[in-house]
Amino acid sequence: MDVNHPVLGVVFDKDGTLFDFHTTWEAWAAAFLLRAAEGDHALAARAGAAIGFDLETRTFANDSVVIAGTPDEIGGALAPQFPKLSADQMLHVLNDEAARAPQAEAVPLPPFLAGLRARGLKLGVATNDAEAPALAHLASAGVTELFDFIAGSNSGHGAKPGPGQLLGFCKATNLAPETVVMVGDSLHDLRAGHAAGMRTLAVLTGLAEAAVLAPYADAVLPDIGHIPAWLDTQTQG
Repeated sequence: MDVNHPVLGVVFDKDGTLFDFHTTWEAWAAAFLLRAAEGDHALAARAGAAIGFDLETRTFANDSVVIAGTPDEIGGALAPQFPKLSADQMLHVLNDEAARAPQAEAVPLPPFLAGLRARGLKLGVATNDAEAPALAHLASAGVTELFDFIAGSNSGHGAKPGPGQLLGFCKATNLAPETVVMVGDSLHDLRAGHAAGMRTLAVLTGLAEAAVLAPYADAVLPDIGHIPAWLDTQTQG
């Protein structure tokens, strides 16, 4: 990617990027599984295994579908465990529990995002979560209005690793992809950025390790709080 283009916009993944993955999704998985299993702990544990989640230790496997999957993909993996739930019922429970999940900001988000906007940057969110819980999470942090564009997997732009959400951001902000940076914690995020023609930054607040992300990223940062310093190294035009 040509780094001589000024950076004019930043698109963030949500879970594992803006918010710490463990705090949100380990609590969500336990709550969802026990609710769907109607308190049957053994069934909840078997269903957890189907999505790479250990109910006893409340931890995810590094290849869990929850890390970068859409609600439809997660629901599909769970469907054999809960035959009494229709696809629509499954999605309702998944998204309802997702909206309730606790949020831990990777860094204090209001001042961080306000600082990026003060640089004149356009900001967006592209998540494989559904739109409603994504909006609930951003509202809980008090940062919804700091974004110019927010898209979930059901917002009409497709899901990552496809580029649709990122190109939707470009259309909404009238920015060329080469002036935008995609920031995420998974290969889905970075591949989406490449597919859209953007620069990519990886952060280590999800489950993926630096060695996995580095080949697909312009830089690997500990968390999003390091983005301003990285921006200072780029040509700003």
